[in-house]
Amino acid sequence: MLDLRWRQTVARSPHAWAVRDAATGRVRTFAELEAEADSVRIDDGSGLVFPSGQTVGFILALLRAWRAGRPVCPLEPGQPSPVVPPPPAGIAHLKLTSGTTGAPRCVAFTAGQLAADADAIVATMGLSPEQPDLGVISLAHSYGFSNLVLPLLLHGIPLVLVASPLPAAVAEAARSVGNAPLTLPAVPAMWRAWHEAGAIPRTVRLAISAGAPLPLALEHAVFADRGLKLHNFLGASECGGIAYDAGASPRTDAVAAGQPLRGVELGRDADGCLIVRGPAVGDGYWPSCDERLAVGVYRTQDLVEFDATGGVLLRGRVGDLVNVAGRKVAPEAVEAELRGHPAVRECLVFGVPEEGDRGESVVAVVELRTPATEQELRAYLIGRLPAWQTPRAWRFVSSLAPSHRGKLSRAQWRRRWMDGDASVVQAG
Repeated sequence: MLDLRWRQTVARSPHAWAVRDAATGRVRTFAELEAEADSVRIDDGSGLVFPSGQTVGFILALLRAWRAGRPVCPLEPGQPSPVVPPPPAGIAHLKLTSGTTGAPRCVAFTAGQLAADADAIVATMGLSPEQPDLGVISLAHSYGFSNLVLPLLLHGIPLVLVASPLPAAVAEAARSVGNAPLTLPAVPAMWRAWHEAGAIPRTVRLAISAGAPLPLALEHAVFADRGLKLHNFLGASECGGIAYDAGASPRTDAVAAGQPLRGVELGRDADGCLIVRGPAVGDGYWPSCDERLAVGVYRTQDLVEFDATGGVLLRGRVGDLVNVAGRKVAPEAVEAELRGHPAVRECLVFGVPEEGDRGESVVAVVELRTPATEQELRAYLIGRLPAWQTPRAWRFVSSLAPSHRGKLSRAQWRRRWMDGDASVVQAG
């Protein structure tokens, strides 16, 4: 099915440009990309193919796997191949989850489920062949695969490959297509770096932010400076796109994640966790099973509410809740308030055990942009949150740099804190 969809894309616009490598300047049309993919054949079979990298080689490896009927499992550069048995017949793709709340796992998808995700994203966001994508985020990650790779191959939306997220590289990539309007999917850390450097390309018409919470202050700052709306996008490796903020002006509430994507049905279970139903939900985890993920239904650990229009309001994650003397604190709520302080560049809040059986304490790891003290930050939060929700211990670090996927791993930083990692335990 995927190879057929690709051939239909080529037939529609064989001589239109498909991929531009910003680093080398080389441009391939759809027909040229097809010819290059077809020039090397791989054996038919069930063994996994592992596309990797941020180059056209990733796309060629994918097309050759589709042609041979081989399932694929995209990898980040240097990422080891997972040791898993070949997936069952009908499975075209394995995604590796980010592992921010535990060990990474494989999620199995059919060709139809992959195509349904891309179709929903293109329709909901209004992606168009007349507006190329700037490919800065990882092609291997679920976000990049669904927003960059599949729109290129299944919908004919041209892709400019950018080897580095550095402001100069992004600016040069944008200039390589002249005055063409661009779509730029990125993560909040990238948007912040580009904004602070004054380097968001002027030709960007659609700006998408996903992979981590989008701070309201950043969203409003970019809009005030450039008149460019950062559209918040919520998705998961297990089900692809979930919700999208299509509004023309910045949000007024950081918990607002947007409206369900086209064809996606959302609900809540008895515990208040989000349930996602739709044709893009994966078949299940592989090779292990989990009742939270089955064909057509994904039961997340995200605590949500819905506004009057059906929009998603994120209220934290079940596994991240901190038990403070029997009362539950959602770290995301504390982080959202703390990010509003002008001195705070980034922060992460989590719980650590107290001595005895007294539950947990709320603690915060903070990266500052300008000097501030623990007392100043605590006083700032006291005016916005109940006192029992404010962090009892604070550590200042030089960098809270996210992973290549744009995520901050709460579990990883909590482990570092508990292990006595000097970079966390010592205040800066």
